[in-house]
Amino acid sequence: MSGSSLLPAALLPRLYPLGEMAVVLEFGTVISEATNAIIQAVADYLLAHPFPGLQELVPAFTTLTVFYDPWQVRAAGAGSPFEVVAAILRERLAQLPPTTADAETGPAVEIPVCYGGEFGPDLEAVARHCGLSPAEVVARHAGADYRVHFIGFAPGFPYLGGLPAELAMPRRASPRARVPAGAVGIAGAQTGIYCLPTPGGWQLIGRTPERLFRPEAADPSLLRAGQRLRFVSITAEQFRHWPAA
Repeated sequence: MSGSSLLPAALLPRLYPLGEMAVVLEFGTVISEATNAIIQAVADYLLAHPFPGLQELVPAFTTLTVFYDPWQVRAAGAGSPFEVVAAILRERLAQLPPTTADAETGPAVEIPVCYGGEFGPDLEAVARHCGLSPAEVVARHAGADYRVHFIGFAPGFPYLGGLPAELAMPRRASPRARVPAGAVGIAGAQTGIYCLPTPGGWQLIGRTPERLFRPEAADPSLLRAGQRLRFVSITAEQFRHWPAA
């Protein structure tokens, strides 16, 4: 890759094909705030400076997958579609402005959560595992700043970075056959929000009345990769009377 790239040397990605219609940019193997910021910056830059044939960008913890139309790409340059796209991506990476990766992602999105009880059946178990009281778990979970690393698993499901280390807990030994939409859970060092009723093995500590996936909306996902997020504790009464989205 060009030595003029403005990315930190440790975060220069490895490029490899994913089938015949996608290229994966792998930014190392460590999940971190810095890596996610770089991935989102590169995604935003590619969206602002698309190449012929670009179809979709899919960010993840340490990768950005670039989907393209091989027929349009083939018409735009010599070589295989992967070689053409890889060359274009290396050129775009070398042009990435130095301030892009440090740009603020805007104010934090606030997600209301009713913790414990019928809304968080695993809160007591998490508290015992962590050596904390349920109230301390809630205070630390709601007191942290999170970043949406990517949307996956199900439409609108956010994988969040920033869970306090003392709240980490393994998944349930036996996954639930049905987790309700809005359930907030912990799995390992991650926290996330179920957007649809699905099976799941995360430890459920609360639930939000917000709809994270709205298929009738022009932008169906309430959250997007790169956003900041905070949880706000609410009562069961507030949950039941929360205004519809």
